[in-house]
Amino acid sequence: MATIAGSLAGLAGAGGAAAVAVRRRNRPCLPAGHALLRETDTDPLPGVLRLGLTGMTVPVVPGPRGELFLGPGAPQPGRTLRRLVLAPLFNRAKAGAGKLYRDQRDPFRLVVEFGGQSRDTETLFRAYRMLDQQLRDHAGLLSRFRDGLLTPSVVTVTVTGIVDVRELLAAQRDRYAFAEGTFDDLGTRSAPPLLAPMISEPWSRRFGWDGRDTITAEERHQLHALVRAAHEDRRIVRISGLPEGSRKARAAIWAELGAAGVDVIADTDLSGLAKHLRRHPASPAPLPHVPVRAVRRPAPRPHVTGRHETV
Repeated sequence: MATIAGSLAGLAGAGGAAAVAVRRRNRPCLPAGHALLRETDTDPLPGVLRLGLTGMTVPVVPGPRGELFLGPGAPQPGRTLRRLVLAPLFNRAKAGAGKLYRDQRDPFRLVVEFGGQSRDTETLFRAYRMLDQQLRDHAGLLSRFRDGLLTPSVVTVTVTGIVDVRELLAAQRDRYAFAEGTFDDLGTRSAPPLLAPMISEPWSRRFGWDGRDTITAEERHQLHALVRAAHEDRRIVRISGLPEGSRKARAAIWAELGAAGVDVIADTDLSGLAKHLRRHPASPAPLPHVPVRAVRRPAPRPHVTGRHETV
């Protein structure tokens, strides 16, 4: 039975490798490290892979003919998700015999966050279909949901920024994308683990500690309890939106997240996060098995939400 964390043993990819890709793969990966991009990140993927991070959140805006462009701002020629993220990511995986890093064991978590000025439902419908088509071009390297069974692979794609994305994805019997969950979804039928395998919340939604003093016993207990509940519900946990402050203060929060068993720590301070995780590797608890079948629901018309990552 498939597990959310899933081993990548036995995955194969096409041959052919650029020397630089092989050389970078020798650096150990950081399973808990996730990149949140800044507006100045014009070509983010090389830096993310160079640091060994195993996930990134990519803001995108629909452009002409439904193509997805890296945001924010108006679509710019050449700055497409396909060209700057998908193609190099999957080319590297193929060159590495089905792995992005030599020691990769968990999927690289790519979060595609829809935004921009185009808010009408038809634009979003075309944009998602474009993403779906682009993902199917790399089907062998993507975590897949098919007829109620989740099969992990090299990359897991999560879609956010569309109000009805859960219903839209749940209606697909064969898909290569998943929805985000929140701690409010634990134990509910509205977003089961096969639809939303990752709980993703900003730190500031439930916690007020900024890392400068000692965390209170109450907040520490709440953090550990939430993570434990998520794992018991067969989900991984991703925390983003850490308060602005010195690297020392942020490192204090990173340490608490790691101690609580948070699976994915997302931040804009990529080098600082990578350095911390190399010194203090996170050791999340193994997840139980996921159920085999999911509840299917009819597909609605998609709508956009104004929700964005708090960074």
